[in-house]
Amino acid sequence: MTEDKNRATAAAILPLVGGPDNITSIAHCMTRLRIGLRDRSLVDDDALKALPAVLGVVEDDTYQIVLGPGAVARVTPEFEALVARARQAAPAAAAPAPPAAGSAVVVTAEQLADRGAALKEAQKARNSTPVKLALRRLANIFVPLIPALIGCGIIAGLNGLLTNTGWLPGAVPALAAIASGFMSLIAVFVGHNTAKEFGGTPVLGGAVAAIIVFPGVAKIDAFGHHLSPGQGGVLGALAAALLAVQVEKWCRTWVPEALDNLVTPTLTVLVAGLVALFGLMFVAGEVSAAIGTFATWLLRTGGSFAGLVLGGLFLPLVMLGLHQALIPIHTTLIEQTGHTVLLPILAMAGAGQVGAAVAVYCRLPHNRSLRTTIKSALPAGFLGVGEPLIYGVSLPLGRPFVTACVGGAAGGAFIGLCNQLGVAFGSTAIGPSGWALFPLLDGRAGMGLTIAIYAGGLAVGYLVGFLATYFFGFTRRMLTDLNADPGAIPATAPPATQPAMA
Repeated sequence: MTEDKNRATAAAILPLVGGPDNITSIAHCMTRLRIGLRDRSLVDDDALKALPAVLGVVEDDTYQIVLGPGAVARVTPEFEALVARARQAAPAAAAPAPPAAGSAVVVTAEQLADRGAALKEAQKARNSTPVKLALRRLANIFVPLIPALIGCGIIAGLNGLLTNTGWLPGAVPALAAIASGFMSLIAVFVGHNTAKEFGGTPVLGGAVAAIIVFPGVAKIDAFGHHLSPGQGGVLGALAAALLAVQVEKWCRTWVPEALDNLVTPTLTVLVAGLVALFGLMFVAGEVSAAIGTFATWLLRTGGSFAGLVLGGLFLPLVMLGLHQALIPIHTTLIEQTGHTVLLPILAMAGAGQVGAAVAVYCRLPHNRSLRTTIKSALPAGFLGVGEPLIYGVSLPLGRPFVTACVGGAAGGAFIGLCNQLGVAFGSTAIGPSGWALFPLLDGRAGMGLTIAIYAGGLAVGYLVGFLATYFFGFTRRMLTDLNADPGAIPATAPPATQPAMA
């Protein structure tokens, strides 16, 4: 039955994105189905958002359909199979034809004007800056690792609970091995994904990164110090794999074809491996140690102020795509200490967003369309999936997005203050947020106190986000416009964000 539901969702999505001929690529992350499109104008945004399984849509370098965690991993294979079958039945033309009259996808002149070529080009240029492209590629390396981080993190938390309570002592070693195995080799996976992302041979990137975690490096002296297995961690693996890609590309250019299979892999692993051993491991190790030291110092001394800044700015960082720069930092902290102290604070941004959405619901009793959107998106918001509320509610309205950030800042300040008072804790994995983060919490103060403080931070974020939005999130004109015409978009809303309100 579940498989039929996922197949039905895929079948409903396909014609609304222009059919199989309009699709150039298919991928997914934790919550979104990411589709490359030939012609963006063939997509029916309103019909997509009306599908029960769709939580929202986001346009970036790819067209992203928010399906939520779990669901996206099941719908994507069905969608890929459906596209493949359709192409086999009717081979794609060189370019997709405009939809015929009476077809499921109708593009009017007004829609084309709203999504004109100038706007699309401007948005594409805005999302294609060197910094954003670099961060996007960085995310492509680490995002595929998140499911394993979550699974191993939850198992590690369960193992810690059994250890502290003394229950099932015979299961502790087995769970420890299961939880720690992936983390002990995460550098290899980072090296593999880095080479794949930057056009090298993935297994060669993994082979070079494997040097970093090999126990035998303890016998090697570099810079007057013996190396430690794992020194440099994921940052060292990332740098070593990037170097391996460059060496491999150089070899492909200059090595004769007859010798390529022998010489290129050998030189790639040898050169990149030597540089990793006698340079990158030491440098990356120092950088990794500095990251851990700085994060600890920041929350120990900055406390509530640091939490306020981090919690308040996270939603804007997400909107700009700059939050992807935090992924290797989270991973480095998890590798060093077993958890990242930053994620519970950043998760407060989602709490402020939920509080703001509830306030919008209360302030607009006559806007049935928007209230329906909020009711359908709130469960996902409580579980840390914030895109439906961001793109469907707060961001198009403008002021509620700012007040949501205020709620996130308040929740972050609460968590930061507790860190400053000595109750430090973090998440054993990245990806989940909101209530979904509870199983991944870990701290020295004990699980009960850790859970209570995180829950307190969420409560503060919800409450402040609600109050700030209720009292300061609307002008009189906004309230009049939004309540006078149910489901309408305020005249002051930016045109580029209006489709999200539909």
